[in-house]
Amino acid sequence: MRKTYVYIISILCLGFSMAASAQDEPPDTVVIPLKIRAGLELAGPVIYFTDKNNLSFEGYVSGDLNEKMAIFLGGGYADFKYSQYNYDYLSRGVFIKAGVDFNLLKPEINMGKYWAGIGLHYGQSIFTSETPSFEHENYWGTIASSIPLRTSWGHFLEISPGFKAELFNNFSIGWSVSLRRLIYSGTSKDLMPVSIPGFGTGGKTMSFAMNYFITINIPYRKIRVVIKKEPPEETEEVTAPQNP
Repeated sequence: MRKTYVYIISILCLGFSMAASAQDEPPDTVVIPLKIRAGLELAGPVIYFTDKNNLSFEGYVSGDLNEKMAIFLGGGYADFKYSQYNYDYLSRGVFIKAGVDFNLLKPEINMGKYWAGIGLHYGQSIFTSETPSFEHENYWGTIASSIPLRTSWGHFLEISPGFKAELFNNFSIGWSVSLRRLIYSGTSKDLMPVSIPGFGTGGKTMSFAMNYFITINIPYRKIRVVIKKEPPEETEEVTAPQNP
């Protein structure tokens, strides 16, 4: 009888031990390298080879806070010239953008190498503009004049969905679509700038741009991320009809 009690107690202890060890087992996880990224936009220099009146350079740096979110800081330079039959226009300046980028891919898919998401940025442009000469015809004849150089500050918001993929070790390429909303052009409505660096056409409140980037990635830390398992789908049991 005593041996039976010892056997039962041993079985119970073994069961409790197995249950405890099952609870202590870590869930499925993946290791994600957090990175600092530095990228250069390619479309601006390429456009300059076909249109010498439109020069722009843009780059960015970003740093991962976790597997989903990164802080973003971008900036660049633009030099724009426009000439028509009755006026000439010049604009040049710099711009900065700051905000956050969100990676919408699951951790087990992005693995720190792929990014498909959306960026939310605030932009500010500091630029000079002038109209060296313009002509205006009216009932009394032709008037020739000019608008002197002036400095302006423009403000805009940017939503930027896109995709980046790491082709080689710590080297990525990607694209993004920039949808921008002008908050303030830096000038009055009567003297709207033709072009605002970092935003685009100044005569409109919305602008659209397509950007292509090459990016260098520098890992600085690794984190372990838990993979959330999807609950199994419930299947309905189908019972065969019974014969009467």
